Amino acid sequence: MSIIVAGIHTGIGKTICSAVICQALGYDYWKPVQAGDLDNSDSIFIQRNVTNSTCKIHPERYRLQTPMSPHKAAEIDGISITKEDFILPTSTNKLLVETAGGIMSPLADNLLNIDLMEYLQLPVILVSNNYLGSINHTLLTVAAMQQRNIPIKGLVFSGEEVSSSREFILQYTRLPLLFSIPLFEKTDAATIATFAANNTIKC
Repeated sequence: MSIIVAGIHTGIGKTICSAVICQALGYDYWKPVQAGDLDNSDSIFIQRNVTNSTCKIHPERYRLQTPMSPHKAAEIDGISITKEDFILPTSTNKLLVETAGGIMSPLADNLLNIDLMEYLQLPVILVSNNYLGSINHTLLTVAAMQQRNIPIKGLVFSGEEVSSSREFILQYTRLPLLFSIPLFEKTDAATIATFAANNTIKC
């Protein structure tokens, strides 16, 4: 089954999580919106760091020039984004869709990531982290998704481990822990391949 990888915040580890899943399970990858850093995009990161030949990277629907919130980056580029513009790429493979920013990040004045997630009707893997405030951000994100009846397959924790935070989040949300990604000393294809091969990656 195809999935969405979403995060409780921007810069939370969604792309590394996506790379691990694509490497371990051979999903195709699609980032619908890339805002800025087009020469070093998330799609390029996946291309460079996933060696599983089954994984195909599909081109972004929108490649925006400015590294800022997509709604403003689109305005600067003179682009109007609507949810109907997003059609899942055709593939015989399972597809992983990575969102841009947190679930309430705006893609347009009247379109949030959570609206796109609801529109695409795919189950979501939610990536959390262990910074101060992550419990609050994770619980708010889960509550917002549950209010929309968006199915959550489970949680992935990325980065330095704080067991007390992780245990509280899992106990409170009653969501399954799919896997945890440590803070890698070096993030490259070899590291991702080794981690994917030596850990149980659930989706």
